[in-house]
Amino acid sequence: MAYRGAARNARVPFKGRRLKRWQRRHHTTHAKIRCVGEQAMAVLRGWRPLRKPRCSTNRVTAIVKAVLALHLTAASG
Repeated sequence: MAYRGAARNARVPFKGRRLKRWQRRHHTTHAKIRCVGEQAMAVLRGWRPLRKPRCSTNRVTAIVKAVLALHLTAASG
């Protein structure tokens, strides 16, 4: 139940083996969206300055947003 409490427009995968064609397409688009987020998180996890930050949490948030924006720009490029 990882999606409990999510908004109504959250993309949630379907369960089961025999899925209809539109449900399989839904899985494909869900995987594409999730892939970009997971790649960005992997970049952040490997980024050494974020392991033990020595600045305010507001600054860390701004740094993370900037890194993710750069990653998404490079991924869509």
